[in-house]
Amino acid sequence: MLHYYGDDQLAQLRDNVRLENRSTTLVTDNLDYEIDTNVGYYFDHGTIVDNRNNTELTSVFGRYELDTKNAQFTTDVHLISDKYEMTTNQLDYNLNTHIATIVDETTIVSDSNTIVTTNGWYNTQADDGTLYARSRVIAKDGKTLVGDTVYYNRQRNYGEARGDVVITDPNNKVILDGDYGYHDDNAHYSYVTRRARAREFSQQDTLYLHADTLCTLINDDSVRILRAFNAVRFYRKDVQGIGDSLQMSEADSIVNLYHHAVVWSGERQISGEEINVHLNDSAADWATLPQYGLMVEHVGEDYYDQLSGKTMKAYFENKEMRRLDVDGNVLVIMYPMESDSTYNKLVSAESSYLRVLLKEKQEVDKITMWPEVTGKVIPLYLAKRSQLYLPQFNWYDTYRPKDPDDIYDVDGATRQLMSSPVDNPRRLSEQ
Repeated sequence: MLHYYGDDQLAQLRDNVRLENRSTTLVTDNLDYEIDTNVGYYFDHGTIVDNRNNTELTSVFGRYELDTKNAQFTTDVHLISDKYEMTTNQLDYNLNTHIATIVDETTIVSDSNTIVTTNGWYNTQADDGTLYARSRVIAKDGKTLVGDTVYYNRQRNYGEARGDVVITDPNNKVILDGDYGYHDDNAHYSYVTRRARAREFSQQDTLYLHADTLCTLINDDSVRILRAFNAVRFYRKDVQGIGDSLQMSEADSIVNLYHHAVVWSGERQISGEEINVHLNDSAADWATLPQYGLMVEHVGEDYYDQLSGKTMKAYFENKEMRRLDVDGNVLVIMYPMESDSTYNKLVSAESSYLRVLLKEKQEVDKITMWPEVTGKVIPLYLAKRSQLYLPQFNWYDTYRPKDPDDIYDVDGATRQLMSSPVDNPRRLSEQ
C-alpha cells in the first residue's frame, strides 16, 4: 500500500515493503520515504540485507540516507554476518564504508571470541575496529583483554590496548596489567609494558611481579612460559626477590631468576648470578644457585650467619628449607646463640663441601663439612669488623620489596645493582 503526499514530498509504504539499492535490500511493513532528502525510515521492525558483505541487520527502528549511505538503527539491533553477530540498542552504520559506529553497549560474538564495548567503531568488511571506554575482548578459552582503548583485528585474532591494560588468563591463574599491551590469540602471545605487573594466584597468597616488560607465550613444544625483562621485582607474603630477568616454565615448573638475583624469605637472604627454583603445585621443593651462591641470615643486631660456595642446592618441605648442599670453596661465619639469648663469639670455617639439615621452623639440626675443615672461634670483643663478614657479604634489604605496591619502586641504584655481575659485589661499607 502506498500513500503519497505531494506537498510534503513524503511517501508512506505499508505491508510487505521491499526497497532495493544495488546489493542492499530493505524489507519492512512500515516505511516512510522523504523524496526531497532521499531519506527513508522504518518503524515496527525492519531487515536490511547486504549481499555483497553477507550481512543481515534487523532492528525495531531504522533511518537510511540513500545519498550518504548513512544509517541509524535503534532498539533490538542485531547484525549477523558469516563471521560474527553484533547485538546492541543503537548502531550508526555506513553502507558504503561498512563502518559501524558504536554508541551504546554492544556485544560482538564470533567463533573465536566475544567483544563487549560501549564506544568505538568497527569495520564490518575488514573485520577490525577501535574501541574505547574500557572495552573487553574475551577469547573462547577465557583470556580477556581490557583497556581504555582497544584495537582489534578479527582476521588476525590480534588485540592491542592502551591505558590501564589488563590481560587475564583464568586457566593459568595469571593476570598481566600495564599501560600498554597486546594479545595475539593465533600465536598464543601476550605482552605488557609501562608499569607492567603480573599477578599469579595459583596459591592462597598471590605473587606480585613487576618488570619493564612482561610476556606470556606458548613455545614450539606447546609449553606455556612467563618471561620478565629488566628490573624484576616480586612480592609474596612468604618470599620476595629481585633480579634483571626472570622466566617461569610450565613444562618443568622451574622459575629462573638471572643476573644478580636476590631472594628473601623471613630473615634469610639468598643471592647469586642465577637462582633456579623448582615448583611442585606452585610451592618450592628445591632451588639451585649454579654459578655461585651466598646465603645470609640476620640473627640479631649487626650479626649475620653467612655461607658461600661455588654451587648451592636447597630442598624444601611445606615452604621451609630442610636441607642445603654446598659444593666448592665453602666459607662459613656463624654466631651461636648463648643460653641467655646473647651472642658473644663467632665461628668461621672453610671446606670443600657442606651439608646443613634443618628441623621445623628453620632450626639447624646438623651441619657436616668435609673432607678437610679449617676454622676458628673468635670472641666478639676481640673480633675486628672485617672478621664479622665474608669477603662476598652484602645485605640487600634496602632493595627488598616490602608489600605488593613496592614492586614498582625501581630507582637507578636498584637497576645498577641488578645489571651488575654478582662476582663483583659492593661491600656493606659502600651501601
